[in-house]
Amino acid sequence: MPVLTRLIPSPVVVDIRPGALDDLGCVLADERISHSGRLAVAVSSGSGARLRERIAPSLPGATWYEVGGGTLDDAIRLAGEMKAGHYDAVVGLGGGKIIDCAKFAAARVGLPLVAVPTNLAHDGLCSPVATLDNDAGRGSYGVPNPIAVVIDLDVIREAPARFVRSGIGDAVSNISAIADWELSHRVNGEKIDGLAAAMARQAGEAVLRHPGGIGDNAFLQVLAEALVLSGIAMSVSGDSRPSSGACHEINHAFDLLFPKRAASHGEQCGLGAAFAMYLRGAHEESAYMAEVLRRHGLPVLPEEIGFTVDEFVRVVEFAPETRPGRYTILEHLDLTTEQIKDIYAAYVKAIGS
Repeated sequence: MPVLTRLIPSPVVVDIRPGALDDLGCVLADERISHSGRLAVAVSSGSGARLRERIAPSLPGATWYEVGGGTLDDAIRLAGEMKAGHYDAVVGLGGGKIIDCAKFAAARVGLPLVAVPTNLAHDGLCSPVATLDNDAGRGSYGVPNPIAVVIDLDVIREAPARFVRSGIGDAVSNISAIADWELSHRVNGEKIDGLAAAMARQAGEAVLRHPGGIGDNAFLQVLAEALVLSGIAMSVSGDSRPSSGACHEINHAFDLLFPKRAASHGEQCGLGAAFAMYLRGAHEESAYMAEVLRRHGLPVLPEEIGFTVDEFVRVVEFAPETRPGRYTILEHLDLTTEQIKDIYAAYVKAIGS
């Protein structure tokens, strides 16, 4: 009898633990990644550059490239510099911008990518998307999943706490995103990929329900695993649907309307998720989500990130325009300005100011 399954695009190595960076050379020596040791290593000028001295002796065949920022031009320039190198793989070592630059450059020159993030700010570390600043603002570009992900929790603990908090908000927002996907299925018949939805939902729930905090290795382990699973869920579904709904529309609206004042991606997504849960009538879930976000030091009200109520109302009104064709609770309710104001007042009362 035939075995009917599907192949899931996912890394061949996922190593998440304290001290993982010390074994990076062994991971890269896997013949599925590099048979010759010729590697292109893209690093940031910050956290990645500081780790170079520690890692370089274990990678004698590597060529190091310092990437200035997270723009499309930076990624294209990096790809151009790597073309003549005859490398086996690209290693992205640094924060999210460097990982995304390395993803794009690796895809452009046809090489696999090994992601070595130095913080847990969002779920892009293992996703099939590179988010890069361009002349029009910011764009998302489809790329292959990393072939390997190495996350050293000792390195993560050294990063500013705001990066971990941002990752928490991004992971928890999966719960709202899946609720939006299910809504679109009920109303429009949009197909749901059950495996992708299960992976993304459970990743969000694991972070939401964990009793630990950002200083605990056990919690950081769960958060890192959740962000990796969220990225793989997007690969399984073929788009960002498992991790992006009204929560991310609200985030994009903050970025587009107030580009110089916007908070971190995860802060805005977490706030957006708590509000979106309230919008869909899941008041108890919204209050619990807000409680957990507060416990981790994340905002649940726009005033906590420097925005007025009127500005937030404008954000919620504009949010559906950021993802044309995506159906969420915002498109479903199609709220007027006054309705948004009234619901926001009720949300504030429900979660406590």
